[in-house]
Amino acid sequence: MIFRLRYLSLFLLPWLASCSSLYFPPPPQVPLFTQKGEFSGGIHTDWSSNTSLQGAYAVGEHIGVIGDASFLHSNKRKKAEDFDFGEFGAGYFTRIRDRRVLEFYGGYGFGKSKRVERDSRAGDVNLSVQGNLTKYFLQANYSSKESTTWHFFDRDWPVSYGTALRLSYMQLTDIKLNNAYHEPEDNIFLEPITYTRVQVLGPVQLQLISGSNFGLRHRKYLKAANSVFQLGIVVNLGGQEGKR
Repeated sequence: MIFRLRYLSLFLLPWLASCSSLYFPPPPQVPLFTQKGEFSGGIHTDWSSNTSLQGAYAVGEHIGVIGDASFLHSNKRKKAEDFDFGEFGAGYFTRIRDRRVLEFYGGYGFGKSKRVERDSRAGDVNLSVQGNLTKYFLQANYSSKESTTWHFFDRDWPVSYGTALRLSYMQLTDIKLNNAYHEPEDNIFLEPITYTRVQVLGPVQLQLISGSNFGLRHRKYLKAANSVFQLGIVVNLGGQEGKR
C-alpha cells in the first residue's frame, strides 16, 4: 500500500504545484557517509528542467562537506523563468547499530531568480519580477545501509529508502517588479522528503525524490509554490555497506 501511494504522489505533485514562486527548491543532499574519504556525487532534474549538480566528501571520520549548483532556464510562449542557485555546507554523520546512518548538515545558499509572464497572443510582457536569493539551512538525513530486492527482467535490483528533513530561512532582496523596486521578502520553508534508490551498476544508483515544501509565512513572490520532486543518478564511492 505504501509503495502504491509513493508512486501515485509522483504523478500528482507536478500538477498540484504552482510556478508562481521565485524559489525552486534544490533536492536535499543525502550522501549517507560511513567513513573518512567517502565521496558522493549526483545529478538530478524534474519536469520543469530544474537541474541540480551535487557533490559531497567525508573529510573526517564523522565530518562531511556538501555543495551543489542548481539552474533552470525556460522560455515558453506565456512564461520565461531563469533560476541559478548554489549551496554549500558541512555537518556530522554517524552509524547507528551498524545498519543505519544519521546525518546533520547546516549551510548557506545564494543565487538569483527571474520570471517573465507574457500575453500569449501579442507577446507583450504582463509581468516581470526578479531578485537575489540568500538561504540558511539545517538538514537531517536518516536511512538504512541495507536494502530490499526487486526482481524483474531476470535480475535482482537492490533498493533502499530514506528520509530527509530540511529547514530553510530564505531572503529575497533587490526585487524589481516591472523594473520598479519592490520591498524585500523573507520566508521559512520546511521541506520533508522521501527517496528511493535502485542500484543499477556497481556504485551507480537511480534516485527518486518525492516531497513537499511548506512556507511558514505568507509571501507573494517567495512562497512554497514549488514542490520537491527530482529524478537523478547518484554515485557513492568508498563507503561501507550493511554491517561493518
